[in-house]
Amino acid sequence: MNLSRRNVTLGGLASAAAATAPLRAGRAQAQPSIKIGCLTDMSGPYKDLAGPGAVAAARQAAAEFGAKGFNVEVVVGDHLNKPDVGVTIARQWFDRDGVDLIVEVANSGVALAVANVAQEKNKVYLNSGAATSDLSGKACNANTIHWVYDTYMLAQSTGAAMVKAGGDSWFFITADYTFGKALQRDTTDFVTAAGGKVLGSVAYPFPGTADFSSYLIQAQSSGAKVLGLANAGADTINTIKQAKEFGIKMRLAGLLLFLTDVHSLGLEVAQGIVLTDAFYWDMNDRARAFSDRFTARVPGIRPTMVQAGVYSSALHYLKTVTAMGVVQAKLDGAATIARMKAMPTDDDCFGSGSIRVDGRCIHPSYLWEVKKPSESKGPWDYYKPVASTPADKAFRPLDLGGCPLVKA
Repeated sequence: MNLSRRNVTLGGLASAAAATAPLRAGRAQAQPSIKIGCLTDMSGPYKDLAGPGAVAAARQAAAEFGAKGFNVEVVVGDHLNKPDVGVTIARQWFDRDGVDLIVEVANSGVALAVANVAQEKNKVYLNSGAATSDLSGKACNANTIHWVYDTYMLAQSTGAAMVKAGGDSWFFITADYTFGKALQRDTTDFVTAAGGKVLGSVAYPFPGTADFSSYLIQAQSSGAKVLGLANAGADTINTIKQAKEFGIKMRLAGLLLFLTDVHSLGLEVAQGIVLTDAFYWDMNDRARAFSDRFTARVPGIRPTMVQAGVYSSALHYLKTVTAMGVVQAKLDGAATIARMKAMPTDDDCFGSGSIRVDGRCIHPSYLWEVKKPSESKGPWDYYKPVASTPADKAFRPLDLGGCPLVKA
C-alpha cells in the first residue's frame, strides 16, 4: 500500500490532522526536534477510551514538559484496528517522516505488529492501550515498554476477586483476536487457581459485531454464575446493555472496563460492576490535578487510564531525552529504552514507579465497584474503591513471562 504523508496523517488511514505541540512560540532553526507519533483508534470501538483523548494527552505531556533545548511535534494516525494498516503507518513514520517514537495503539494485534517494526527500525514504542501480556512476555523486545495494564494484571485483580466473592463458575464472551484470547487465557488461569471453573466460552468476530444476543443466551444456558467480558470499548458497552435488556441473571465481570464505558452506560445500568483500573481521575490529589488540566484541553471529559498512560509514558520519554541528549536518543531507540528503564518514573497519573527489564512498567493496580446512582455526587463520580494490589504484586512475576530479555 503506497501512502503519502498526507494520507497517513490527514485522511484515509488517519482521522485527525497532523498536529504539532510547539514548546516555544518561535522555533529556532538550530534546535533539534523530537517527533511523537500517536497511533490510535480515532474512529472505531476504542475511540472514546483512547482516540482524540490520547492525542490530547500526548500534546499535554509535550506542552507541560516545557522547553529543554529541543522542539516536540505530535503527529496522529488511525490504525483502523488493522495490523497491516498499523504497520504501514509505523514504517512510513519511521522511514520517511522522522518519527522517533510511537505512543498508544489500543489494539493488541496492532501493538504486537508495531512492536516488531520498532525493533526492526531501532525506534521506540510506548504502549498504553493494548492489553496483551505477551508484549512483556514471549513477544517482548528491547524497543518496547508496556505502560499501563495488561491481561495478567486485569485477570489477577478482577478474576481472582470474583471467585473469592463466590463467583466460582464462569462463561466468557470473547473478542476473537489477540487481546480477547489473552484476556480469557489469563483470567482462566486465575479462576481455576482460585478453585473456580470455566463452563464455556464463545468468541465473536472483531471488529464489526453489534448484536450479542445469541452469545448471551449461550452464556445464560451454561449455568455459570459469572459472565466474563473479554472485550473492551463499544463492544463491552453493547454486551452489558444487551445483558440488561435480556434479563441475564449472571454477575458481570468487566475484565477491561473503562471510565468512558461507565459514562456511556450510565450508573443505572452499570452499578455494581466490579472492574480493575490502574488510574481513576478522582483517586488522589495528583490525579485530580492532572485530570483538571486534561479536561481544560478536552472539555467535559475525564481521562481514562489509557489516556493517562499516554501522558505518563511520553513525559518519561522526554525526561530521558533530556538526560541522554537529543542526538543520542534519536540515534538508538534500544539505548533510549534502556535509559528509560534505568530511570525511576514519577508523574501525577501513576505516582512513582519503575520499568523492569522485560519492558513492564510497574505501579499499583486498583479494584473498583461502580457506584449506585444515589452514591454519585455528579458527572464522572462513578467508582468506589474495593481493593488495591501493590506494584510488586500487580503484574506477572518477571521469571514467568518468557521474555527473552530476562536472563535465567
